[in-house]
Amino acid sequence: MRGAAGGANLLALRSHNTALVLDLLRTAGGAGISRLELAERTGLTPQAVSKITARLRGEGLAAEAGRRASTGGKPRTVLRLVPGAGHALGVHLDRDELRAVLVDLDGTVVAERRAPLDLGAGAETVLEMVARAAEELAEEGLGHLVAEGARVPGAALAAAPTLLGLGVALPGPLDHVRGVLHRITGFPGWDGYPLREALERRLGVPVVVDKDTNAAALGLAVGGAGGEEGSGAGVEAGGAGGERGSGAVGERGSGAVGERGSGAGVEAGGAGGQRGSGAGGEAAGAGARGGSFAYLHLGTGLGAGLVFGGGVHRGARTGAGEFGHQVVQLDGPPCTCGARGCIEALCLAAVARGDLAEAARVLGTGAANLAGLLDIDLVLLGGRTVAAAPEAFVHGVGAVLDARARREGGHDGPVPVRLAPAGTRGVAEGAAQLLLAPLFGRGEGG
Repeated sequence: MRGAAGGANLLALRSHNTALVLDLLRTAGGAGISRLELAERTGLTPQAVSKITARLRGEGLAAEAGRRASTGGKPRTVLRLVPGAGHALGVHLDRDELRAVLVDLDGTVVAERRAPLDLGAGAETVLEMVARAAEELAEEGLGHLVAEGARVPGAALAAAPTLLGLGVALPGPLDHVRGVLHRITGFPGWDGYPLREALERRLGVPVVVDKDTNAAALGLAVGGAGGEEGSGAGVEAGGAGGERGSGAVGERGSGAVGERGSGAGVEAGGAGGQRGSGAGGEAAGAGARGGSFAYLHLGTGLGAGLVFGGGVHRGARTGAGEFGHQVVQLDGPPCTCGARGCIEALCLAAVARGDLAEAARVLGTGAANLAGLLDIDLVLLGGRTVAAAPEAFVHGVGAVLDARARREGGHDGPVPVRLAPAGTRGVAEGAAQLLLAPLFGRGEGG
């Protein structure tokens, strides 16, 4: 085998090999990539690549992007992904807000909706809001693809030829495999509700359900997790911005994680490049199926999405990432989960009284616990509360991790802390990736 991910020339792995090729077409962008490069990067034979790309072109998923000079012989034809050949809907159900997006195969947002929501209003009310938002987005973004004779009232999703389905992300805990909700903190009425089944019956398209933090983490992993493809935030602990690193897969160079996180900017506590410069290489970033990071989401609640080896870690019962309910103060203030002294209760209480420095310190304590327990490469922060005061949280969390690194010694420096890209719609975009990522071999995790 050659290349970062490796392909296998076996009929049983046809879909796997196709996913490898599609992922490289996706990360190559509009500039495209040649069949020879595809063979080199996947480890597939040129003949296998030619068959796969011919099939993808026949299905409208790939197209020629021009020709590129070669070292000898005639110029090589380069291929690119056709973003408009497929779409997915992503819905973020927060405790007080619904945010929905329609994205293409490239992850570009084609249309979006946002509306107030009461997650405790009851299943029928919430389902109706999801259905209305999804149908409006499909009509706005994909209506031109539906033949006049195929337009049926209330069936805009099923009639859209390029729509792959709907991803829904909301607070946990929940069963990702069965699409069944558990006792959502503060909303026990959802316990045991089969959300996936109910939405599929209502909308007539495939539905995937996951926790908000897992969906956001998946979107970050697919997009390069802070590398050049999606690090527009540019805020890092210890300083603002700096170089952004580079993107998701091999040819895009060094992503956000690589050797303890690459980007060339100032990192947590001013540690500079101590966590590695990661200059290029075949799979340097978190989005390149390597490295690890924790996405910490602070909004109406607090949770974490964990990525190891480029895949989301959900655990044996898909319950991993209940970060907000680790107890950090015995006999502390009561939490809505029923325990006392949870990090979520302490953090949200500090936010409510306007003490962002204390909120960041509490969040940093939890992040330091994760770093010590899991030896992660990078911490990414997101959610509405973080978005409202990004520097306070990035620098505050970074200071705690910096203090931990100084206590422990060593030469690696602190775990870098950065603001997650995509801002407040990151969960909704990640929810859409629940449908898209498997096409590119990126949907699996532990």
